[in-house]
Amino acid sequence: MNRTNINKNFFKFSPYIIGVILILLPFHAFLTIWASTLVGQYTILRLWKEILIILLIIPAIILTLRKYYPKNLYFNNTLLYFSLFYVFLNIVTGVLALKYHHVNLKAFSYGLLVNSRFILFFWLCLIVSNNTKWLKNNWLNLLITPGLIVITFGLIQHYILPADFLTHFGYNLKTIPPYQLVDSNSLFVRIQSTLRGANPLGAYLVLLLPAVLYRLYKSSELKDKIIWALFSISTFIVLFYSYSRSAYIAVLLALFMLLWLLSTKQQKKILIVFGLVSLGIVTYSYMTFRHNLAVENTLLHTSSASSSAQSSNFNHLSATKGGINDSIHHPLGDGTGTAGPASVYNNQGARIAENYYIQIAQENGLIGLVLFVGIIYGIGKYLYIQRKDALSMILFVSLIGISFINLLSHAWADDTLSLLWFGLAGIALAPRVFNDSFSLKK
Repeated sequence: MNRTNINKNFFKFSPYIIGVILILLPFHAFLTIWASTLVGQYTILRLWKEILIILLIIPAIILTLRKYYPKNLYFNNTLLYFSLFYVFLNIVTGVLALKYHHVNLKAFSYGLLVNSRFILFFWLCLIVSNNTKWLKNNWLNLLITPGLIVITFGLIQHYILPADFLTHFGYNLKTIPPYQLVDSNSLFVRIQSTLRGANPLGAYLVLLLPAVLYRLYKSSELKDKIIWALFSISTFIVLFYSYSRSAYIAVLLALFMLLWLLSTKQQKKILIVFGLVSLGIVTYSYMTFRHNLAVENTLLHTSSASSSAQSSNFNHLSATKGGINDSIHHPLGDGTGTAGPASVYNNQGARIAENYYIQIAQENGLIGLVLFVGIIYGIGKYLYIQRKDALSMILFVSLIGISFINLLSHAWADDTLSLLWFGLAGIALAPRVFNDSFSLKK
């Protein structure tokens, strides 16, 4: 088989494999736990998507280098440099941490996986989308169809099913808790649908909601508007009962930015006034109703009726302060796997800062933090440049909200959100980033 046929065959089937990954991501947690009750091997089952990504990205890179003649190839894109250096830094700091026994092999391996998989998936989707239009033509279905199932199950979960329903599918304290409560208050059960928890669900909806509302805005027929309006209302209901405060704020930021980008100059002036008035109303409402029981439970998480020894607010603040202190005292970082979700497997003990940026600083120091922020900024800049494209606009406004969530949690460590968002970003930015990154030397 000649080189041309290899190229055609790879780029013929790879988009469909990526499409399957994107469709299954919102159900990944549910399906892997359920499958593990049947065949065991929960850890291996969780890696199905990473295995597929590795199997695809190796030939994708090889075929790309062959296409552009390696002897004449040069790279001139900062985003590509930042991505390569960031992954390389994660490897180096992790290996050094292993050498000096700051981290064990399991924590390092998991940390490297979590920190680099979405970067690799971004470039895989970008390369494949540069060679075929299938992913770009079908992105809406890849995002909306699974989202509809997530929202429907979330509504059923809240209004019909018992709180512990997911125990029938293998959910437990060793995998994923079958349900979560607001500060251990059994009166406030949080929706998590098929995601890993209520907060991951809330973060996922920061991506889904702008897409649904954008479709509502663009619909011209009454029937379509009714369908998208019902979808939007249902999504807001699921968001509310997730009781994810960071997602509440993130959605407001994303939707404000969406309105801003869709507005004329005159409408933007009205939007600014509306935003200031809304801020005033929120401030007044907080001062007036901050001791209301419902507000305490759903928004503030400060209810005196809670059976939790310490409020989530206290835990958030304490964890963040500890993470900042670590970063100050170890500006070069302690190594991949020594902080964040991966550190749960470390012999030195877990270090959860409840802030993804601080986690990066804890692991890879200020250099790692600068590289990661540079990657986010670079992708965001490209998305903004081509904001007239629907997918790019949705990803840009959701990035604003998700970036805020990561100040309060490790949202990018969640495989569903990170792979889905960065995968779609790769699809949206092909061929722009690709053409900027690869050029034939004159």
